Amino acid sequence: KPITRRRLQKPNKSTNKLTMDFYITKEEIVKSLNSTLGVVEKRQTLPILANVLFEVDESSLRLTATDLESEISTISTVSNFKSGGKITAPAKKLSELCRLFKDDCEIHFFLDGDNLKIETSSGKYNLATLPSEDFPVFEKEEGGNIVNITAHNLKALIGKTSFAMGNQDWRHYLNGLFLSVEDTLITSVATDAHRLAMATLGLNESVSDPITGIVPRKSINEIGKLVNESSENILLQLSANSINVNIAGTTFSSKLIEGKFPNYEQVIPIGESSTLSINKKSLSESLSRVSVLSSEKFRGVRLVTSENLINISANNPEKEQAEESVECSYNGENIDIAFNVNYIQEILSSAEGELIEMHFFGSDKSCLITNPGSESFKYVVMPLLI
Repeated sequence: KPITRRRLQKPNKSTNKLTMDFYITKEEIVKSLNSTLGVVEKRQTLPILANVLFEVDESSLRLTATDLESEISTISTVSNFKSGGKITAPAKKLSELCRLFKDDCEIHFFLDGDNLKIETSSGKYNLATLPSEDFPVFEKEEGGNIVNITAHNLKALIGKTSFAMGNQDWRHYLNGLFLSVEDTLITSVATDAHRLAMATLGLNESVSDPITGIVPRKSINEIGKLVNESSENILLQLSANSINVNIAGTTFSSKLIEGKFPNYEQVIPIGESSTLSINKKSLSESLSRVSVLSSEKFRGVRLVTSENLINISANNPEKEQAEESVECSYNGENIDIAFNVNYIQEILSSAEGELIEMHFFGSDKSCLITNPGSESFKYVVMPLLI
């Protein structure tokens, strides 16, 4: 008997996935979905990149999202297991729906053919799916240095430097956070070529070999979100081409940016300087008021120093002006310099303590901003032409 065309067709894939059936609380599923949403590709070239992968077994639900450059996977506990399996479903729709369910409710998920059925005490819902077999596999790099760091220090490294990263700069290596690990110290550096932020903090353990890498903007922001929810020590795996971090049951992996980061140490001014010490809050409030009348395009503010006083002024093409004087501690040479006010304000927002120090090397030179008595954080801002 000849083989018919029907018999040449592929058999149904994984009948196991078609029986997926479980219950989970709203709190568990919403928390897991929130963790994955930042990675889900918004403007995807592949429809499946807008989906999240469900993997269910006897005790847990694993949700995974990827944009091909990074991947996040989180585990939550199921409250009632019927049968396991795999499927992918639209991440954004699923998150919005689950978030709107009543608090403390239990949600029933099960597959009916190619549809993901969702039931609660208030209603029934039906979502289209795509096969789990089509979900991209993120290739994780083996080996690399294990970096043991406190959640507090990792959060500080990211929060106090990442704001200075480039944003869609043609120099792709500026669109990320540079990490350098050596012995018992880790340094993070970000720059967009107009300002630079640098932090150096301690590790829990020394590393065997020095290693560096540039973590993409999107990935460093996702790691920052995860750290905010953790108080544990964190293990970072940093290798030549990727970074991997596991925080409280959530695993995040990302490719690193290829390219050579600029020699940031050459950018940090050294030598004799005139140092101004000022209350951070007073300076920030004065800058906020004066900058209202600055040029919308350049956002420039002018700083003129004199003994124990700094004059802050701004104007715009409509010939509007603002001027204030703020008391400070200063007895160096008189400096007349201008900066983009947004750059200064972002530094003030991230700096610790009540006081900051501004080190001036001349009216046409970059300014170094630090915390008094600390070498842990350094900020460099280039001046505007007056």
